[in-house]
Amino acid sequence: MKALLIYPEFPDTFWSFRHALKFINRKASSPPLGLLTVAAMLPEAWEKRLVDMNVESLHDGHLSWADIIFVSAMSVQKESVKGVIARCKAAGVRIVAGGPLFTTDYEAFGEVDHLVLSEAEITLPRFLEDFGNGVAGHLYSTDRWADLQKTPIPLWRLVNIKHYASINLQYSRGCPFNCEFCDITLLCGRMPRTKDKEQIVRELDSVYAYGFRGQVFFVDDNFIGNKKKLKEAILPAIVEWMERKKYPFSFNTQASIELSDHEDLMRLMVRAGFDVVFVGIETPHEQSLAECSKFHNKNRDLLASVRKIQKAGLEVQGGFIVGFDNDPVTIFDTQIRFIQTSGVVTAMVGVLIALPRTQLYERLKKEKRLLKETTGNNTDFATNFIPMMDYDLLINGYKRVLKTLYSPKYYYERIRTFLKEYMPPQTKMVHIRFNYISAFIKSTVVLGVIGKERFHYWRLLLWTILSRPRLFPQAVTLSIYGFHFRKVFEKHVS
Repeated sequence: MKALLIYPEFPDTFWSFRHALKFINRKASSPPLGLLTVAAMLPEAWEKRLVDMNVESLHDGHLSWADIIFVSAMSVQKESVKGVIARCKAAGVRIVAGGPLFTTDYEAFGEVDHLVLSEAEITLPRFLEDFGNGVAGHLYSTDRWADLQKTPIPLWRLVNIKHYASINLQYSRGCPFNCEFCDITLLCGRMPRTKDKEQIVRELDSVYAYGFRGQVFFVDDNFIGNKKKLKEAILPAIVEWMERKKYPFSFNTQASIELSDHEDLMRLMVRAGFDVVFVGIETPHEQSLAECSKFHNKNRDLLASVRKIQKAGLEVQGGFIVGFDNDPVTIFDTQIRFIQTSGVVTAMVGVLIALPRTQLYERLKKEKRLLKETTGNNTDFATNFIPMMDYDLLINGYKRVLKTLYSPKYYYERIRTFLKEYMPPQTKMVHIRFNYISAFIKSTVVLGVIGKERFHYWRLLLWTILSRPRLFPQAVTLSIYGFHFRKVFEKHVS
């Protein structure tokens, strides 16, 4: 049996980093972890190939080779998914689909032969057994949660690691919180489930043995969901592994703002090699936080929390939202002021959207406020429901936020604010930085000569050399990120 695994293309979005990747000669941010894990679950005797459409084109020859095709995707990849399915149907190849997009919106894909939904550790073996017996059904789903200690190591040999800027790993699934707009608890549950330390070490070994050196992203939606296990087992094991291997990786992940309350945990994360954490801040407006059940962000000084994390040695990347029912017309200025003051350089500000099957979606459906299906991209200058605020006021206010935040003046000012407060760890992976020398050279031309930001670029680099020379690589990296963000947004906000 010949199995072709296809990962559809991402549009040019905030997190695609498409314009930044050109500086380091990479084609995509990271390989498709879900499909590589599924590949490891398929029968060993099967021939397997993977086409990541973010790295290479899908050719007719790929389809004619395959006996069966596996597709996985997130909501934002929906348009590419439709094209993939149409081509597979035209080629007469059997399609198996799973992952977040299909699990939450499977009714939209009736033409798919087999929908293997929920968590593959449970539903894929059932499908494979029926498939082997010639009685495979159309839909496989479950309301049970998988035991992650049975999850195999991803099949890294199916990808060319040189095409990617980073590698993804997963330690846990699930989040103890239940934000109204979020689909994580729908997909992964509220009880954090984790791998054990031996698994994590084996997965680090597998990435190391494959030859990768650089940034590793733990894709957990809330890495600190089980703080006790992190502190007592996982992080100490990573510290020991990193010291033994002489720090070949740097790590980033996602966590809730309450990370700032645990200094011992932050210290341990930094010792283990973590240097970036994405935090869902959403909004400084208390009533909007209450509206979306983001209670763990309420009744705290969010600005002080961000600064505490950054002073511990972790750069905070932040998620922000406008368009809550309780948002006042002043929310746009409030968001700009908070983001600038906090020094959150990578600030993903999106318009609230209602993802299928979330609590928000169901509430708006009852209120008859849903307008259309969503693209899954909350930075595409539209929403899929009738907001309480005037629609044009919301979208124009949102455009003003982005135009301000990512204008060279405000963006570079924010980098300086961050670099002044950031306390980098003493152990840095110096040899990793050499991979980015070409990025610096390209940036001096693209940003320092051609770009409209050239004055701000050279001013920042000079200030960094004189004031915080150790942070020069961060200054260059963040400058390149800014170039990408402006490219993504400029056609909408100019």
